[in-house]
Amino acid sequence: MCIAPQPADLLAWYDRHARDLPWRVGPFDRAAGVVPDPYAVWLSEIMLQQTTVAAVRDYFTRFMDLWPTVEDLATAEDDRVMGEWAGLGYYARARNLLKCARVVTQMGGFPRTRSALEDLPGVGPYTSAAIAAIAYDLPETVVDGNVERVMARVFQIETPLPDAKPEMKQRAASLTPSARPGDYAQAVMDLGATICTPKSPACGICPWIRNCRARRAGVQVSLPARKPKTPKPTRYGIAYLARRADGAWLVERRPEKGLLGGMLGWPGAAWGDTAIEAEPLQADWCDPGVEVRHTFTHFHLILSLRLATVSNAAQASVGQFQKIRPTELPTVMRKAFDVAKAALPD
Repeated sequence: MCIAPQPADLLAWYDRHARDLPWRVGPFDRAAGVVPDPYAVWLSEIMLQQTTVAAVRDYFTRFMDLWPTVEDLATAEDDRVMGEWAGLGYYARARNLLKCARVVTQMGGFPRTRSALEDLPGVGPYTSAAIAAIAYDLPETVVDGNVERVMARVFQIETPLPDAKPEMKQRAASLTPSARPGDYAQAVMDLGATICTPKSPACGICPWIRNCRARRAGVQVSLPARKPKTPKPTRYGIAYLARRADGAWLVERRPEKGLLGGMLGWPGAAWGDTAIEAEPLQADWCDPGVEVRHTFTHFHLILSLRLATVSNAAQASVGQFQKIRPTELPTVMRKAFDVAKAALPD
């Protein structure tokens, strides 16, 4: 029979093995009185939504260098922020980032309760709990994918996801301590990220090995269970990349709402079951014979490309010509740019 997991055992492990993350105040610094910056906690949590720690590190550091306070971010130009976000994906987060920074600045700082935090733009139940626990050391239950995996294994929850989420959250809440809840929240996430991993969990060095029901039953690798995934559909489109003689490219700003909202992109018709021709200007378009493929959350995309070099006097029916930096483009648009740069003569 397994005894219930003890938060104290996990905290002792965390004190020795906490990950060194640029947005984190480590356990010993916190014990010495160093207070987490709610701005840094909030920024990191927004960036980490649907994204890995490895992908976020450099973005977080660059944002903090450019805009070290929430007030600095609130006064930033929208296009600059969207450009710096390019490549991180899920661009609605960047738009909400600016909205939230401006609301918080008007309020005079971040709220100090979960309910008030959840009223901020782009801050949902998970993010509000994470900020409240990590920044303010409040006993809020923080449940991300890592925590769900730990709960599924420790308590041998065999109900498939997403149906298991309520039980996982209830189990996680039952373990959240009143002492050091911020460190505990990060400890559970670290446990899932570094030891209780999706494949080949390192059970032999887990601080909760004696408390893990799935380990005892020999089913830890199979948990959490998931319902079969529905295959993603494939959409098709054509992107038109026109470069002017002076080096400016024809780009258009995508609508604020929707996929890649507010980001720079290449002109073209909407993506759908078939690719639709929609030339933005008369030009000697060529097909480089290279398709750009990209996968979004809900579908695969296959983009055919049309490339052209035009005169400085060229007039387009959509968008405008401007000098661009590749880093300003979202990933799928940058893939197309790389093909065009290689194919078009200088």
